[in-house]
Amino acid sequence: MQSFTYYNPTKLIFGKDQLDHLKTEIPQYGKNVLLVYGGGSIKRSGLYDQVMDVLNAMDVTVTELAGVEPNPRITTARKGVELCKSEKIDFILAVGGGSVIDCTKLIAAGAKYDGDAWDLVIKKAAATEALPFGTVLTLAATGSEMNSGSVITNWETSEKYGWGSPAVFPKFSILDPANTFTVPKDHTIYGMVDMMTHVFEQYFHQVKNTPLQDRMCEGVLTTVIETAPKLINDLENFEYRETILYNGTIALNGMLQMGYRGDWATHNIEHAVSAVYDIPHAGGLAILFPNWMKHTLKENPARFKQLAVRVFGVDPTGKTDEEVGLEGIEKIREFWSSLGAPTRLADYQIDDSKIDLMADRAMANGEFGNFKKLNRDDVMAILRASL
Repeated sequence: MQSFTYYNPTKLIFGKDQLDHLKTEIPQYGKNVLLVYGGGSIKRSGLYDQVMDVLNAMDVTVTELAGVEPNPRITTARKGVELCKSEKIDFILAVGGGSVIDCTKLIAAGAKYDGDAWDLVIKKAAATEALPFGTVLTLAATGSEMNSGSVITNWETSEKYGWGSPAVFPKFSILDPANTFTVPKDHTIYGMVDMMTHVFEQYFHQVKNTPLQDRMCEGVLTTVIETAPKLINDLENFEYRETILYNGTIALNGMLQMGYRGDWATHNIEHAVSAVYDIPHAGGLAILFPNWMKHTLKENPARFKQLAVRVFGVDPTGKTDEEVGLEGIEKIREFWSSLGAPTRLADYQIDDSKIDLMADRAMANGEFGNFKKLNRDDVMAILRASL
């Protein structure tokens, strides 16, 4: 494996009825709090009232920013930055899923930057400091609650990019499985697809001697595969929600990727697709990932075989590594389809009319991918196979 340094300063507060931790965590940072949330689901579930009850019992002033989009927009982040500056915000509390947290990360960094927050996303400038923030998570999916990454969309220019900085690790994250009970079935499915793709992105690399990392990745995948069918038929089962919530965090808090770099090409392609069409991120990944896998299978057939045998139970007897790998890829597609995930871009009424634009957006920073470097022809082939 490669040399590495692991750093993650986020305090993870996991379990039932943990909101009272806000009373001890927030006062460490100040008294002016910006509360960031999405389209209103936390009000319908009652979580908003619970959070406000705790905040109102504290000596803090609360300013609110509602309406963060599922693919968070730079326009919303800019509003948050302006609020932080005008209201002299000391601390930000994100209550929601990965989109709310991703937007909050940019708000936190943008509040300490003199220029436009979009500069940080396109790497025109680096985020070297940020306002402190914490999270109350409501969706098991992105892992944003315990990492320093963020994805932001500029809808006006049809751009969507990932960015990150050590400055934007959450100070703490509160994860109560009960707060995910009201997540509807489709978004529960998307969340589980998302966390599996995070593991796949890390699993596919070309570095030798990563036996423990491989087993850790396979353990997360196997646990999701075993739990997902049960959860979608029993959405308020605490143990199932608990298991999936923890899987989502472990899938992308850096633990699985010690000693190598994952691929991340499929995420880059999906960002291009959803920048143009604004589809659910994990829905796009469910469509694209099997086609990326088929496109890159010959780069390392043994790696695909290992996944197919260990995680999906493919019998390798009398088959080549490529044949076993292909069976594993089909098992992945079948599993996601069995949960109700989409299989073609046509499921979102996407045809080839903007395929060149999507490819251009994917190639904005040149060739990409660490398992296999992809050029524009590769991207076009994967997109066409996904139509």
